[in-house]
Amino acid sequence: MTLIAQDHRADRVAARATGLGIGLIAFMLTWTIGARATTSVLEAPANAYVAMFIAIVVGVVVTLLAGRRL
Repeated sequence: MTLIAQDHRADRVAARATGLGIGLIAFMLTWTIGARATTSVLEAPANAYVAMFIAIVVGVVVTLLAGRRL
């Protein structure tokens, strides 16, 4: 009876894909909440840029953390 070497590449790909999905959800929620919060503080063009920047940073961080954790 021989032992079959386990291939963990599929698990890594699945973890990264799941992390990406979690990061996209965090991005959308942060963008929605950030857009509403920055509307009352900043003027028209600046509030969209700030909300998008914050959402991108949060989305990337959450994606990396979720991908590593899984």
